[in-house]
Amino acid sequence: MSKSTSFYPSMRVSGDGAGVVSQAGVTLLLAAVAKTGLGRELSTALTRWRKPSATHDPGKILTDLAVSLAVGGDCLADIDQLRSRPQVFGPVASDPTVSRLIATLAADVRAVLSAINTARAAARQNAWRAAGAGAPDHGADGAHPVIIDLDATLVGAHSEKEQATPTYKRGFGFHPLCAFVDHGAGGTGEPVAMLLRPGNAGANTAADHITVTGQALAQLPMTTGYRVGRKVLIRTDSAGGTHEFLDYLTRRHLGYSVGIGLTGTWADQISNLLPQAWTPAYDADGVQREGAWVAELTGVLDLSGWPAGMRVLVRKERPHPGAQLRFTDHDGLRLTAFATNTGHGQLAELELRHRRRARCEDRIRTAKACGLTNLPLKGFDQNQICCAIVELAADLLAWMQMLALTDHPARRWEPKTLRLRLFSIAARHTPHARQHHLKLDRHAPHLPLLLDGIQRLTRLPATG
Repeated sequence: MSKSTSFYPSMRVSGDGAGVVSQAGVTLLLAAVAKTGLGRELSTALTRWRKPSATHDPGKILTDLAVSLAVGGDCLADIDQLRSRPQVFGPVASDPTVSRLIATLAADVRAVLSAINTARAAARQNAWRAAGAGAPDHGADGAHPVIIDLDATLVGAHSEKEQATPTYKRGFGFHPLCAFVDHGAGGTGEPVAMLLRPGNAGANTAADHITVTGQALAQLPMTTGYRVGRKVLIRTDSAGGTHEFLDYLTRRHLGYSVGIGLTGTWADQISNLLPQAWTPAYDADGVQREGAWVAELTGVLDLSGWPAGMRVLVRKERPHPGAQLRFTDHDGLRLTAFATNTGHGQLAELELRHRRRARCEDRIRTAKACGLTNLPLKGFDQNQICCAIVELAADLLAWMQMLALTDHPARRWEPKTLRLRLFSIAARHTPHARQHHLKLDRHAPHLPLLLDGIQRLTRLPATG
């Protein structure tokens, strides 16, 4: 007998295993569904679209679709990964049933999206209440507001789909505008609005920014009525730096930190600033950063046409090697500006707060990892429903991490890492005394973290 030269042990493979459940770590997500009441809220909200003789509840179907995307699915058909494990996920609808439901919901898309958003808002309130001091709105005030980041992204389409058009980057597809609640440096974030738009939609369309902001505020448990107050801060890049949008934020008494484009006149005013007007900028850790400075332009600019109380801050820094300067840059230094109505805090702190909106890119990456990369259906209204399911999937991940993975680096893990380290843990299913038992793989490296997360969720009080 010759000795094997393979790096791995030789083994015989067969397909007759029984009682084995792969990806048993997804039970952590299912526990989050139960504790936030998401499934129950969706079931109640979608009652009018359930046919009298239907076997499957529309709320259960949408929840299953969200879970399938959260664990790595890329299209509606990937729900079959749940269907193959009824001992964990219960009865799961067939592909034709799922398709019929999406078509039914898309036929009444405005009412359906309103119902789904109502269910999400109720589940979010449960999640934030259960999180206690770890909730994004805990202790929120003017100095420590809940931050909502707005940003648009491009979603490619590789076939003819309704309202898919050429994009400004010479691609083809859609240009959704999204809003996310920022959980801070120690956490992730959760989507609170997603407006699907054609690929040629403008980046700085004020009407779309106003629509998304209104939808985002409706998702926050802490907001009641039209005037929210400075406990909420809207943060965007220069696409939001329009008169109409800033006027809207001012009318709603919201805090804001919005990028704003420098005109040639404004850039010229910067050269008139005295050297002592500049203060060192901070890096991500709040430490003075070499080669970057911040100053305030409010007193030297004509802001008569802008909202009262608006301040303009500018940052100058040495550009990275090879970076191309713009005509508004000055003396070889890159200039960027933003507007805010926050009247307190050091300039460097306000600038660092604004620059942290870069975390929104992480939130968009999470949404794309949960199905936003490829909107699978042809109809625009159908793809709006798919966007809502993507939001549900990202919500579930964010709530699960907030409630179950508290005070652990896993609180900030992105979907790819969660899937590899937690959701992929396998188990053996052993029914006993009319109960289902999952015996998780004892050799899984992150088994203690998974068990601790499940216990944390189990100890939370029931909702509803």
